[in-house]
Amino acid sequence: MAYLVFKDGTTFEGEAFGAWLKDLTSVAAHEVVFNTSMSGYQEMVTDLSYAGQILVLTQPQIGNYGWHHEENEADKTRLQGLIVRELSQGEGSLHGEGSLEDYCQQHGVQGLKGVDTRALTRYLRQFGTLPGVLVQTREVGLEFWANFQVDGDVEGTSEHWVYRSTVKEAYEIPGSGPLLAVIDFGVKRNIVRHLQQRGFRIMVFPAGSTPEEILSHHPSGIVLSNGPGDPEELPECVATVRSLYDKLPVLGICLGHQLLALAAGGETYKLPFGHRGGNHPVIDIRSGKATMTSQNHGYAVQEASLKGSGFEVTLRNLNDGTVEGMEHMTYPILSVQFHPEGAPGPEENAEIFDRFKETVEKSISRKGRLL
Repeated sequence: MAYLVFKDGTTFEGEAFGAWLKDLTSVAAHEVVFNTSMSGYQEMVTDLSYAGQILVLTQPQIGNYGWHHEENEADKTRLQGLIVRELSQGEGSLHGEGSLEDYCQQHGVQGLKGVDTRALTRYLRQFGTLPGVLVQTREVGLEFWANFQVDGDVEGTSEHWVYRSTVKEAYEIPGSGPLLAVIDFGVKRNIVRHLQQRGFRIMVFPAGSTPEEILSHHPSGIVLSNGPGDPEELPECVATVRSLYDKLPVLGICLGHQLLALAAGGETYKLPFGHRGGNHPVIDIRSGKATMTSQNHGYAVQEASLKGSGFEVTLRNLNDGTVEGMEHMTYPILSVQFHPEGAPGPEENAEIFDRFKETVEKSISRKGRLL
């Protein structure tokens, strides 16, 4: 048996799978979150926005269609734990190259199966996202919390998960169109695919890149990607965004959206248990059109803080009214809190990439006329 133990002593029992540490003293606490999607476990496990978290999947049976490497959202995972009700090996999958359990074993992900995930989700909805520890004996978990001294980051480390997720060096993805600078805070491959499909040449930059390093490649636009963690703990990234957003067209996605708000003087706050799933309804305030979106974030932009920032709220969550999209009234900037590449609609939100392409093309045309 194995256990998920919270600080208040609440314990959820299951069976271990994946890669568990042999050293039982090497226990660390991680934020426990849940996702309500019916499918897409492979994309979730390899989504770097989950870096540093333990993920609970509310769909009762997980692993049904095996593992197909082409569908990974990154070539690595930074997920710290995966909790499911029933784990399937994906028998009979038409294109499976292995199982979910195989991937977890090979990539250092601790798993817990046979858990009452409904009760666990209700617990998190009642108390909010909380840090928990995965242990092989309940006593080890209780002892960990009894001796826990660290405030803030539950792991007691100063390095933000963005820097453990981003690329180490800049690299180029060939294309025939204008060059886009993608700042990688934990970018998903499908975002890059959508940009490629629209003809862009892409240069991916590490999260710590300076404005000078980015602008030296003369991009025609900038994409601020998704990524993990609290945006307010990335002041250096906020400063970089602030230096760039009045120079070129910008598209912000998820964490990138939040960084844009902070760069303009806005504020963000932590949601009680976040938005994670493929069924979040969002309405376009101007057109009245509503779409279903895929989301994975624990923080949101404080709407009242945008007053005087130059940003106008354009999209709103129909469940709780949170800000889901912004556009700048002076500069060619648009951003969304959700994942337009996630496609639960299945493709209705991909138009955001088309709008950004038009924005970049208009900017290029305008500069050409000025020359």
